[in-house]
Amino acid sequence: MQRSLARGFNYRTFSRPSSSRPATSVPTGTTTAATMSGGAIKRVQAISIPTPMPTQSPFLFNVYHKDEFPPCPDGSMKPPRKGNGADFAPGPWRMYHGREYSGFPQHPHRGFETITAVMRGTIDHTDSCGNAGRYGDGDLQHMTAGRGVVHGELFPLVHKDRNNTLQLFQIWLNLPSKDKMVQPAFVMHWSEDVRKTSTSDGGVDITVWTGEYEGVKSLAPTPRSYAADPSNDVGVYLLKFKPGAEFTLRAASGGVETNRSLYYVEGASLDVCGEKLSRKCVVDVDASQDIPLRNSGSDEVICLVLQGKPINEPVAQHGPFVMCVDSRALVARIVEPSSRFLLLNHSTD
Repeated sequence: MQRSLARGFNYRTFSRPSSSRPATSVPTGTTTAATMSGGAIKRVQAISIPTPMPTQSPFLFNVYHKDEFPPCPDGSMKPPRKGNGADFAPGPWRMYHGREYSGFPQHPHRGFETITAVMRGTIDHTDSCGNAGRYGDGDLQHMTAGRGVVHGELFPLVHKDRNNTLQLFQIWLNLPSKDKMVQPAFVMHWSEDVRKTSTSDGGVDITVWTGEYEGVKSLAPTPRSYAADPSNDVGVYLLKFKPGAEFTLRAASGGVETNRSLYYVEGASLDVCGEKLSRKCVVDVDASQDIPLRNSGSDEVICLVLQGKPINEPVAQHGPFVMCVDSRALVARIVEPSSRFLLLNHSTD
């Protein structure tokens, strides 16, 4: 395994395999707004992977990718077919916006930050700040776009003799108006350093990607991240349940001021506060209450927790540009072939 430094961005090149009451069924085919389980469950919404999932402030976007790419015996790292630039169709794998390689070629971001958590698979990252690197298989990247950055994320097929499974979350965390125009910043957390813990019986594994949970504190995000201030109560936690395993998600330190959502993305059945969920969904819960969870199925359940205090500022979003009000939005263009970010300030101040 090799690690290097590329203009301040650490990267590596690798190719490693890297007790419940009877549950009642909750309808999740449509948005459900109801008072359930004493008010602990506020809303349940069905999701369709890999379509972006509903979020609450301070989050803007959350998507779960799982692709079973085939082996690549010729070593080209390319999938066996070309993409059309917009391949999100159901199937074992997708090309997304890529043509030769699966993924997301150069595109801009402004006014927020991305958290990319790779559970399995490999990402090749390049950006307009001159950074380039390869990461995956448990690694985590924080990227504060701030005043603007162009980056690309492609998914090379590094294994010649076995499937190239890709499994990741990409999460967009908003920035308050005072930090919309900070300089871009990046931080990499390698898999062996990412904070993890387990229940005493080993039934549930908890990965603390951002924030703190029950004394387990994540590695630091970028300096101007909204998550860098503990008073914002930002948490990004991954929960993996063995069959039959139980876990109580403790109340958030911010109590009712904190928004909290659970993203049930893998497994046959999950009980939340005794309510049985048999379809993949996002569950908004009361963060001031403990939330009992149980894997009531026969295979592994994966659940992501997103929480944080809302920013409570207007959001003016145009694709990958997120500002507060239209009069303060800055115009940005990508100029090919250099893919440089040109910033044209049309401030009305």
